Amino acid sequence: MPNDPAERPRRITARRRGPLLVEGPVEVELEDGTVVSSDRFRVALCTCRRSRRYPWCDTSHRRRT
Repeated sequence: MPNDPAERPRRITARRRGPLLVEGPVEVELEDGTVVSSDRFRVALCTCRRSRRYPWCDTSHRRRT
């Protein structure tokens, strides 16, 4: 595996009832062709589509008590 971070594959961590955690920076192409980007070191991608900030997870998937 190369030592240069730009040449290494991105790590994606799947959570059972949560978002996909992706090592950043990332660009995400949405269904309509829009591209959104984040330069954070790790981002959470929403998989339930309940997020008000879709495609970024805002923890709306969690049950409120």
